[in-house]
Amino acid sequence: MTAAGIWEALVGQDDVIADLQRAVADAERRTRGESGPAMTHAWLFTGPPGSGRSTAATCFAAALVCPEDGCGVCQACRTAPGNGHPDVEVVRPQGVNYLVDDARNLVKQAALSPANSHWHVVVVEDADRLTDEAVNVLLKSIEEPPPHTVWILCAPSVEDVLPTIVSRTRHVALRTPSARDVADLLVERYGVDRAIAAFAARASQGHIGRARALATDEHARIR
Repeated sequence: MTAAGIWEALVGQDDVIADLQRAVADAERRTRGESGPAMTHAWLFTGPPGSGRSTAATCFAAALVCPEDGCGVCQACRTAPGNGHPDVEVVRPQGVNYLVDDARNLVKQAALSPANSHWHVVVVEDADRLTDEAVNVLLKSIEEPPPHTVWILCAPSVEDVLPTIVSRTRHVALRTPSARDVADLLVERYGVDRAIAAFAARASQGHIGRARALATDEHARIR
């Protein structure tokens, strides 16, 4: 990764990156017993499909367990986004929804002490698929987690999760990247021709995954 470190994976989200970098810096201050108001123990990341909300969540998790606050090259930064770091749990529903037993397992995971860093981070993908009963199981742990635990919940919008979750979390809103941002990504990271990149970015309406598929797969463009 470049000098942007772990945050290079996010496209068109400069304001979000700045907020999360401040939170990571304050998280480090908290480990020294100092004040760190930009950091909190429970977060809700929202954004439309393709905006990178899950990427933002795992980048934030990686930065929290990275000794250099998200350098992008250390073992923590390489392993955390792929659920390979012992202090980062990235969970997804095994069925249609998260059920009560799933929520109980999450609470148990969240209670574990970190192994290699100051924080134990639990990233809950598709938090909009938590049933009401599962949310009730999670609420106390989200509101009053162990001092080393950080919850990061991901959903398309605040309207997709229960108000009891929204009121207990700090909201991070990601937007759909602009066509220019997506085209620049395709050119710089994947070596795509500028004209093809511009076409893919427009056709995908800012959805990074679809744009990458269009730009790198000729058959997809023909279809």
